[in-house]
Amino acid sequence: MTLPAAMPGIHATALVDPAAQLDSSVSVGPYTVIGPHVRVGAGTRIGAHCVIEGHTTIGRDNRIFQFNSLGAIPQDKKYAGEPCELVIGDRNTVREFCTFNIGSPGDSGVTRVGDDNWIMAYVHLAHDCMVGNHTIFANNSQLAGHVTVDDWVILGGFTVVHQFVRLGAHSMTAMCSLLLADLPPFVMSQGQPAQARSMNFEGLRRRGFSSERISAVKAMHKALYRDDLTLVQAQVRIAGLTEKYPESLPDVQMMLSFLQKTAPQRGIVR
Repeated sequence: MTLPAAMPGIHATALVDPAAQLDSSVSVGPYTVIGPHVRVGAGTRIGAHCVIEGHTTIGRDNRIFQFNSLGAIPQDKKYAGEPCELVIGDRNTVREFCTFNIGSPGDSGVTRVGDDNWIMAYVHLAHDCMVGNHTIFANNSQLAGHVTVDDWVILGGFTVVHQFVRLGAHSMTAMCSLLLADLPPFVMSQGQPAQARSMNFEGLRRRGFSSERISAVKAMHKALYRDDLTLVQAQVRIAGLTEKYPESLPDVQMMLSFLQKTAPQRGIVR
C-alpha cells in the first residue's frame, strides 16, 4: 500500500489539519492527530498516537512523548464550547499518557505551562491550571482545576491537588500526598492530608542559595511551624528577618506575598 505524501518530519500516517500552524522543523510521529487551531514552535518533537486539539499553542524545543492528549475540552459541565486555550512554553518534556485540558470561561480561559518543566507519565492538568518554570511532576500527579504551581516545585508521584490550591516556589510534596490547602514556598510536605515536614534545603543549595538565605528559610520554618505562633504573628516575625539576613529580602517578600494571598477558608499546609 502506498501512503500519501507528508511534510518533512511529519509521518505519513499522522493527520494534521491543513489549518494547523507547525514550524517546518517540527516532527510528528505515526497516527498522531493535530487539530486546526493548533500552533507548534520550532524544534518541538511530537510522538506517536498523540491527540492535540483545541486552541493549543506549543512553544519551541518541547519533547512530547507518545499517547498524550493535549487541548481537550475541560471536564466541566458548565463548558459550552467557548474558545478557551492551552498554552505550553519552551523546552518542556511531557512523558506518556498525560492529559492537559484547555481553560474554562469561569476563569482566565487559559491553562498555562511555562518553560523547562519535566512532566512524567499520567499527569493530569485540569482547566485553568497555571504551572511555572523548572517544575518536576512525578508519575500520576493530578491537578484539579484552577491550581497554581510556582517555579521549581516538585510533586512526588501520585500527588493529588485540590482545586484552587496554590503551591509556592521551591516547595515539594512526597509520594501520595493529598494537598487540600495552599503549600507555602520552600515547604516540604507529606501525608493525606499533607502536613509540613521540613523545608526544601537541599533543593535550595542545588539552586545556588547562599548560606545566609538558607538560614532565613530555616527561620521562616521556625516561625510558621515550630513556635506555636498564629499566622499573623508568624508573618510579623518573617517580615523582620531581613534585618538579620539582608540577602533574604526577595525570599521574605515572596513568602509574605504568598501568605497574604491565601484565602482564609483554605489556609496553608501546617
